[in-house]
Amino acid sequence: MIKKLIYQSRATEVSDASSRMISMYQNAGLTQDTHLATIFGDLQTESDRLIRAIKRMKTESELEGLDEIRDGNIRSLHYLVLGLVHHPNPEINQPASVVYEVLEHYGLTSLITENYGSESSLIQSLLGDLAKPEIQEAAAKLSGFDQCVARLSDSQANFETARVAYEFEKARESNEVNATTLKLQLIELINQKLVTYLRAMQAVDAGTYGNFVNSIAEVIETTNEAVKRRRKKKKATA
Repeated sequence: MIKKLIYQSRATEVSDASSRMISMYQNAGLTQDTHLATIFGDLQTESDRLIRAIKRMKTESELEGLDEIRDGNIRSLHYLVLGLVHHPNPEINQPASVVYEVLEHYGLTSLITENYGSESSLIQSLLGDLAKPEIQEAAAKLSGFDQCVARLSDSQANFETARVAYEFEKARESNEVNATTLKLQLIELINQKLVTYLRAMQAVDAGTYGNFVNSIAEVIETTNEAVKRRRKKKKATA
């Protein structure tokens, strides 16, 4: 008998399973079954919503990664100049002190712990100050300074590009619920409507529905096995 999908499946696993089921239905030659067509119409709608939610999660994760890169470049710049401030040669420590005053004005903590918007504003302002002629004159004597600033500038630009894309997608889908909720709704649809119906139809007309039911059962079994393996791994680790 066809089993139900485990509720602990991940959103990406449910999305993949649903997409495979829809593809199988489209090639099953069962379009004459209007009730099954309605179920798969609903499945397509919910699957599309989950895919969009997963995309938002992925974009947000990428944004966090780009922010970490940006924070790392800020630290590199800060500690490079701070180290040069303590250089024994006055020809290095004096211009380093001039540059460090600018960095100290913004503060390392503020540059890496504020919210995304505030961090971006501070970094843009910092880059502007570091580009002033009197600072550039001092910075020209600091080995590695230009490279650090260039990396920070590039990482800031990359972050802002990703942030604009994320904010646009977030605003466009502002009324959508999160991926976890959509995942559970999709599992409920598969288990309570699709699986229940296919069990009945296989019992009354195995000749027409048998192969299709077996295919759907295989998709569910594959997904469930992934969940079971994950559980076993967690237990073994514990």
